[in-house]
Amino acid sequence: MLSIIQAAGWPIWPLVACSILALALIFERFVSLKTAKVAPPRLLDEALSVSRNAVPSPDVVTQLEQNSALGEVLASGFRALNSDARCSEADLRASMENTGRAVAHRLERYLTALATIASAAPLLGLLGTVIGMIEIFGAQTPGGATGGNPAQLAHGISVALYNTAFGLVVAIPALIFWRYFRARVDAYVLTLELAAERFARHLNHLRRA
Repeated sequence: MLSIIQAAGWPIWPLVACSILALALIFERFVSLKTAKVAPPRLLDEALSVSRNAVPSPDVVTQLEQNSALGEVLASGFRALNSDARCSEADLRASMENTGRAVAHRLERYLTALATIASAAPLLGLLGTVIGMIEIFGAQTPGGATGGNPAQLAHGISVALYNTAFGLVVAIPALIFWRYFRARVDAYVLTLELAAERFARHLNHLRRA
């Protein structure tokens, strides 16, 4: 691998940096977007059960908030009722919606960076290709009686081909994982919206009781 990087010349180093950054982002997103950390399947039913007759204590609300992203959204509804038991339905929904927007923004973190790498890597590979072509044309310049430089010509070809290939090797997985995480975040956001709507109706009924 090191020999390939050396043969590709200095233009490949930005691609190496992009590949390392992309791997770090992919690993971080896999860890952060686990279902248990975003929307545990039974959390909504547990929150409904706990608040069947009354709003739970602040300690329970804090524990719910720290449970997951969905827990944050549900806890914001509890906190709205705890701060004002007579708050309107619009205020209750607004509190949960604001928390939901913050959670959705956090779920989308680093996706833009991953998409940028997927878009920039082929361009960086193209830059290396252009630099390699420049070296190739430079090697064809007659140098006295000896003519072109075969070693420089071979080096220019290797720079061009290695950078093109490495740019695609970095871009293709980055694009695939960006689309995967994008779809996963969209699914989570839909789950949070549906859960928040159901929970808001429950809290509105609880508010009137």
